[in-house]
Amino acid sequence: MDLTLFFQFFLGLVAIINPVGLLPVFVTLTSHQTEPERQRTGTIANFAVVVILLVTLFAGQLILDMFSISLPAFRIAGGTLIVFIAMSMLQGKLGEVKHNKAEDRESAARESVAVVPLALPLMAGPGAISSVIVFAAENSTVMDTIGMVTAIVVFGACSWAIFRLAPVIFRVLGQTGINVITRIMGLLMLSIGIEVVAAGAKGLFPALAG
Repeated sequence: MDLTLFFQFFLGLVAIINPVGLLPVFVTLTSHQTEPERQRTGTIANFAVVVILLVTLFAGQLILDMFSISLPAFRIAGGTLIVFIAMSMLQGKLGEVKHNKAEDRESAARESVAVVPLALPLMAGPGAISSVIVFAAENSTVMDTIGMVTAIVVFGACSWAIFRLAPVIFRVLGQTGINVITRIMGLLMLSIGIEVVAAGAKGLFPALAG
């Protein structure tokens, strides 16, 4: 097992999902809740994210085969999506790809926001799902799968801890500090997206690899 590979996968999840950057959204969505209710919302949201990503990990290739989508084509589509999200993150925003105003209004009317819109689509959004599918398709051995499952579970635990400390972190960093972290994550995410697109283009057009 290449531990470096799975560390990169873990860092990719951190950059794409960006739990620190989502803290203002989490605090806003749970502003009407008591502290125990907010902690419960954070726990449910992160558990849901882990479940969604694990299902994606095991069913991703099946979905591609079902729709006869080649891995290179999906790499280009997924990488392009990651690039779009990264561009909005570089401006300190979540972007309409992750959520839009209509979803904001709908979520405000919900009593529970843990699964929708917090877990899906804000955390386990299109970028994270496409990243997991691409990585799983490229690394399909049993040991690879164990490594990816471990990385997803560890990410879920770290994200849960960040959400649990949300009020403290938000007060310490402030909106400016969170925006700086979001922009850094956006830059890393943009690099990941470009790499994925380039790999997909080489797969579709082998002449480019020469």
